[in-house]
Amino acid sequence: MAKEVNLPKLGQTMEEGTVVNCLVKVGDEVKKGDVIFEIETDKATLEMESPGNGFVKAILVEVNQTLPVGAPLMILGEKDEQVTVGATAAVGPAPVACVPVGQGSPTQMVPAPTAELQSSKPAGKIMISPRARKMAEDLGVDLATVKGTGPAGKITEADIKAAAEAKPAKAAPSAKPAAATPVAEAKLGATIQVNRLQRITAERMLKSKQEIPCFYLTICVDMTDLVSARAKMNETGPVKVAFNDFIMKAVATGLEKYPIMTGQLVGNAIKLADAIHIGLAISVPDGLVAPLVKDVNKKDVRQIARDSQALIERARADKLDMSDLEGGCITVTNLGSFGIESFIPIVVPGQCSILGIGKIKDTCVPDNGNILVRKMMNMTLSVDHKVANGAYAAQFLDLVKKTLENAAAFTT
Repeated sequence: MAKEVNLPKLGQTMEEGTVVNCLVKVGDEVKKGDVIFEIETDKATLEMESPGNGFVKAILVEVNQTLPVGAPLMILGEKDEQVTVGATAAVGPAPVACVPVGQGSPTQMVPAPTAELQSSKPAGKIMISPRARKMAEDLGVDLATVKGTGPAGKITEADIKAAAEAKPAKAAPSAKPAAATPVAEAKLGATIQVNRLQRITAERMLKSKQEIPCFYLTICVDMTDLVSARAKMNETGPVKVAFNDFIMKAVATGLEKYPIMTGQLVGNAIKLADAIHIGLAISVPDGLVAPLVKDVNKKDVRQIARDSQALIERARADKLDMSDLEGGCITVTNLGSFGIESFIPIVVPGQCSILGIGKIKDTCVPDNGNILVRKMMNMTLSVDHKVANGAYAAQFLDLVKKTLENAAAFTT
């Protein structure tokens, strides 16, 4: 029996999604778990799997169309089943043409897919995931020469690797389409194309500034003892611990003491987080992402270091999935390596606060009539005033400071 395949909720905060790619055509047989669409959410581009087995009887959407969660995307049915498409066929901005299916009544019709969706490999369109496309660019593989072995002829990462290995050693590099000027290479007068990640980030930051009434607190931390402790720890350990790892552990200690700082306003109530998952802002070629180091309060700094390093590698290889991005209660963002002493970060929608970390610098500090040189670091906390007041936030930030200044707490 024919049934609609609807846009699922691919993340906790997802309300709508954009169809980036359709990987099947009318008449294709699909099995449960086959990737049928690529959907862009407000956080990532994800592969959507078929919820069941069947034959594609109709495709009800167009590439680059944005739809609410629950909207119909296609119809699956038996091979020779005749399908009547009702009002759901009119999803989208344009009327949907219809073509007969099987030998039934002329009134039994299904929508004809648009030219862009009608074939699994329309002219000028290559079936490939964003991750495989990036791999092809990195390896200099001409996609026009690659035969896809995935569902409906989709090019997989394995296909790209095989094509790269089969390239003649002295072959001339294939021509690439003209690309927008990268930000790092831009000169005055250049046009810089905004990519999907940058656009999504801009929309989320605008939403934050419009909907979250923030206040800001800054505190200075004496990192002298922790700098020495970290150096000794990294002399012998198999995993190098970064300052961010200590900071996240200290933040988790603060959140356990002041759980209101994990809250979200839901209706007339504040919902506290079930677990302490901390976002770590990471710069990637396309922009900025903040995947989660999970259950930070249950781990020591070496475990946190292993997790954060793995996240950084996956983020820069474009291998994060939605589970890496959903459910954070605070984000840590550090610009100290760029020489920034302090800054005011923007709260991530769905979180109560974000902690901005500045550089560690030698600073003259008075001490009982003497002047000492200490390694000091500024931290700035941006807080959603709908959730937490200044007193709670100040106590939380002070505890984070005191935890960082007690280096012995991280080494015992």
